[in-house]
Amino acid sequence: MPTTPNTPRLPLRPRAPRAPRSPGQRVSVAVAGAVIAVLAVGAPAAYATLDSEQRSPAQTRRGASYIETRLFFGTERPDGGVDVTDPQFMAFIDRHVTPEFPSGLTIQEGRGQWRDSRGVIERERSYELILLYPASEATSHDARIDRIRQAYERAHAQDSVARLDDRTFADF
Repeated sequence: MPTTPNTPRLPLRPRAPRAPRSPGQRVSVAVAGAVIAVLAVGAPAAYATLDSEQRSPAQTRRGASYIETRLFFGTERPDGGVDVTDPQFMAFIDRHVTPEFPSGLTIQEGRGQWRDSRGVIERERSYELILLYPASEATSHDARIDRIRQAYERAHAQDSVARLDDRTFADF
């Protein structure tokens, strides 16, 4: 601030002498400054990647919005009856699933483990049914999928058929 003859001068306070910094303190201060600089530069980039609206060409989603529903069918009967065979399962698919999803489906064989209604851990051969349908049709397919699950539970004395739904994008 420039002074004029009428401007009173404020007295300056003398600074207390500072103790010289040791080499270790200088390194600590330098490291702290570097960390702050990296965080200041990196933070905006990190938040930008969380924004789904800002995508690079490599991250662009292809296709239309679909729902992927996976159903898990066990083959052992809790009542001790004979396990569901491959021909029985495929007959079930032909009768109950294909008419409801004629555009296609995928079946995978596997081994599963779960805790039954009595608290016993069951290990069994299983099937995974994968259905893919437009997200716009999710409401109309919901009841169909539940009917398939209930039909299998009744036909093969199962405690349940697990269901997983996930929104995805598909391009054919």
